[in-house]
Amino acid sequence: MTPSFQSLEKIPRHVALIMDGNGRWAQERGLSRIEGHKEGAQSVRAVLRAAAKAGVEFITVYAFSTENWKRPPQEVEGLMKLLVSSLEAYEQELHDNQIRLRVMGQFDRLPLLVRKRLQKTLDATAHYTGHTFIIALSYGSRVEIAEAAKQIAVKVQAGELAAKDIDEQTVADHLYLPDVPDPELLIRTSGELRLSNFLLWQLSYAEFHITDTYWPDFREEQFFQALEAFNGRNRRYGGMEK
Repeated sequence: MTPSFQSLEKIPRHVALIMDGNGRWAQERGLSRIEGHKEGAQSVRAVLRAAAKAGVEFITVYAFSTENWKRPPQEVEGLMKLLVSSLEAYEQELHDNQIRLRVMGQFDRLPLLVRKRLQKTLDATAHYTGHTFIIALSYGSRVEIAEAAKQIAVKVQAGELAAKDIDEQTVADHLYLPDVPDPELLIRTSGELRLSNFLLWQLSYAEFHITDTYWPDFREEQFFQALEAFNGRNRRYGGMEK
């Protein structure tokens, strides 16, 4: 049965996803880890379609963390090649659905070929305003916050900003994508119960949805279930229950 997104009263404007379980999915099937990542790329495609159907404006996926550089070189190389091939295969779909691509993280740390291919799609989709697909690449939230602090310190040292005027908004304004609203919903697959250094600042008041489903098996139905769970939450932001 096709999920009815129209039946939901509350749709999050921004959904963040920690895509976990690619390796275990592949291992259980006697496949290589990279095959799990390839199938996971199909889930990204399915979620983008479902998000557009539901009216979600922003989707952020945790594709590659700063810690992931510690993985075996052959796996890292395979992931980078998969990213390039996925952009080649799915860029037209971004255009068809008028989805803007954005990237957050240590862009300069990525291989030159990856940076060039990403930049091509970033430039080609920059004019779209309806939906935004954000890939967190070579991303670590502690690094992001530390870099924001450095930028603020430089401004204070230069006399452009007074220390007494620094507040939460000042920090938020110096994060990677300050114009993007904070996620209202975080989805993590494969049953893991941790943030893994992902959007620590931005997820302060997000609702969490944890599913045992491995990421390669996460498609439109599972995305609808996450939105359905969000629809039933009472978001109080520290206030009294309504």
